[in-house]
Amino acid sequence: MQHIRTTNAANRIDRLPITKFHKTTLLAVAFAYFFEFADINTFAITAPVVREQWGAEVNDVAYVTSLSFVGMFIGAIVAGGLADRLGRRRTLTATTLWFTAWSFACVFAWDIWSLGVFRVLTSAGLSAMTVVAVVYISELFPSAKRGKYQAYAIVIGICGTPVTNLIASAVVPMSDWSWRLVYLWGSLGVLFLLFVRKLEESPQWLESRGRHEEAEAILARMEADAVAEHGELPPAQQPKPQGPVVKPGLAMLKDKKFLYPTLLLSVLWITQTIGFFGYSSWAPTLLAAEGVSVEDSIFYVALTTVGAPLGSFLAAMVTDRFERKWSLVVFGLVIAASGLMYGLTFTPVLIVVFGFLVNLFERGYTALAYAYSPELFNTNGRSLGTSIAYGLGRLSNAVGPLMIAGIYNGIGYEAVFMFIAGTWTVGAIVLALFGPATRRRRLAAEAEAQAEALPVSAS
Repeated sequence: MQHIRTTNAANRIDRLPITKFHKTTLLAVAFAYFFEFADINTFAITAPVVREQWGAEVNDVAYVTSLSFVGMFIGAIVAGGLADRLGRRRTLTATTLWFTAWSFACVFAWDIWSLGVFRVLTSAGLSAMTVVAVVYISELFPSAKRGKYQAYAIVIGICGTPVTNLIASAVVPMSDWSWRLVYLWGSLGVLFLLFVRKLEESPQWLESRGRHEEAEAILARMEADAVAEHGELPPAQQPKPQGPVVKPGLAMLKDKKFLYPTLLLSVLWITQTIGFFGYSSWAPTLLAAEGVSVEDSIFYVALTTVGAPLGSFLAAMVTDRFERKWSLVVFGLVIAASGLMYGLTFTPVLIVVFGFLVNLFERGYTALAYAYSPELFNTNGRSLGTSIAYGLGRLSNAVGPLMIAGIYNGIGYEAVFMFIAGTWTVGAIVLALFGPATRRRRLAAEAEAQAEALPVSAS
């Protein structure tokens, strides 16, 4: 335990308007998200072709898929530690380059197991990049607006999924080797390097490391840009004295203020991951198994995915306007109800309607959770706490598919969707009972900033 000098980066950032700097940062993160969403499904898209070419078994595909989620867990944990030690900007760049490099390696895979190893390493980078990007936006945007801009980044980034599906549908049938072009497309995330020079390190992280002069220089540049674009700024709130803090690292698990939100968010991300991938991965398969034609099941699911970007946009509209905790609870319960109805009906129109609602609110839920998670920690614990919770969520899907397969084989089709709906419901109840509210803090900070701005306006 040690005392550190009080700092004022968060307060100075909170009273800034959105500037060109923020928009450039948003575009850079959205670009990384785009190729993360583009790359996350490439194995699922190409698996049928490579399985036929290499004579792989269905179980081989299942093992690669499960191990990819183990890779996501490891990547998230490692990235959390690196972001605390090396900085948010540097780690964001490194993790983006990591997943693009291994996606490029997939182009040259020679059998299912070499492809599997490359995919596990790619998945580690995908998860790592996401964790760092969430924290990075949280620390560089004013607290009253960061939720909306987290969601905007997802709105843009999520377009990577349908774009990749369209590209894959065009190139995969071209020849026996053209499936490799899907991974080449995924590796174009390397162009993130074009944004790096325009990005700044998080001043909050710099101050937490005692690098006050560097933090001051970045804050001064951000404030100068804001003044140039919007005029005089209100004064920042005075920093509040900080008590003893724990050094970043796993030793923080002994601190109740760190452990409590980490456990809570672990429940949030575990239930979200099992519920999300339960629907997205199993819906077409189970529909086909119950007699709906493969063509129709894929077509129905494709129609429902139109709701995904709209869900992120919906999250952008509500995230800073309402309490994020209760927005997550409502979204989770709507997903549970819609998903249950989706699984219990075989009427085409209702399948599309309820599937659309599932996709709409699932993506909205994810965008809300990205904004909510880092708010529960201080600067020292933000990266590690978010990474542990997010990583455990991804790790849970290493066993999630096996659980769903067991339920389907042992009890039946309807029971699968009851289980998935129950998963979302458990997450919503735990969050409702134990989740801290964060909106009051954001509103209080905004009100104090406005109050301190009044004398400036009157002069």
